[in-house]
Amino acid sequence: MRASRVFACLLVTILGSTRASADLLRLQLPLACEPGRTCFVQYYVDRDPGPAARDFTGGSQTYDRHDGTDFRLPSSVAAAGPLGAVRAAAAGTVLRIRNDAPDVSVRETGMAKVAGVECGNGLVIAHADSYDTQYCHLAQGSVTVRPGEVVTAGQVIGHVGLSGATEFSHLHFTVRRAGRPVDPFAIEGSAQIGRDASLWDESLGASLRYRSGTVLNSGFSDGPVTMEAVEADAASPLGARGESLVAWVRAISLEVGDVQRLVVRAPNGQILAENRLSPLANPRAQSLVFTGKRRPAEGFRAGTYEATYEVVRAGRVVIVHRFVATLP
Repeated sequence: MRASRVFACLLVTILGSTRASADLLRLQLPLACEPGRTCFVQYYVDRDPGPAARDFTGGSQTYDRHDGTDFRLPSSVAAAGPLGAVRAAAAGTVLRIRNDAPDVSVRETGMAKVAGVECGNGLVIAHADSYDTQYCHLAQGSVTVRPGEVVTAGQVIGHVGLSGATEFSHLHFTVRRAGRPVDPFAIEGSAQIGRDASLWDESLGASLRYRSGTVLNSGFSDGPVTMEAVEADAASPLGARGESLVAWVRAISLEVGDVQRLVVRAPNGQILAENRLSPLANPRAQSLVFTGKRRPAEGFRAGTYEATYEVVRAGRVVIVHRFVATLP
């Protein structure tokens, strides 16, 4: 009698576990890009219930009450190309859309102008088992579906833009179940971080691994470099007759205490310019570092110039990024 009761309990446990697993939504990547190369996770869901903020690893790549995952593109210009295509993360039915918000950085308009339309252009898709997904900051006029339309997983539903409460081109992707935000990287109640805790399709595991600090883009210029120019992919290129030779790097998701160093070496291997910054006093969502030298009277030596960017964290080098430019 006791053995049969134990078997019955075990069977219920197995069936319950299988049912719970089957109820989990399996998500495809909602953006046509290659994570870690052509798109990057800027922020994760805030898992802290109070006024502080922490992501699913206990790290700082989030902010208070952030309810989604931000997939960022390297520049605003990239949003116009195929890498900016937004895709349905799972099959479902479109509930509602917005398609007429202008593509303007909130730094220009101010938050008051986007009050009530913080998501900008976007849509909500309903899925099985009380799940829904929301897609925000799409380009004006780019939403290609209508309420009531049935979509398939991976179907293009719009393009990334600069609408709503955002300063940079990205897709804000939110998952909810029964109206409550869910972290797709680690569902609530999971015993550990890993594949079993994630809603992402298993094929995305390696590409969506957690990155604490990433180089977003880099390059050489013949003049001063600003964050606005980098965001618009408009930094002037390096030229032999330029007034300066400048190397620059934009990094995201750096941590407290990180030390950044950028070194440029001339074709003969000697250091041409160097910039070593003080340790960060606070987490840094994005950081622009540059160094260079004004053109000497005899001009710059012809050949290949190499820049090396490093981030040292707690005495250990955690990021190394090298890039080159050649002067004829």
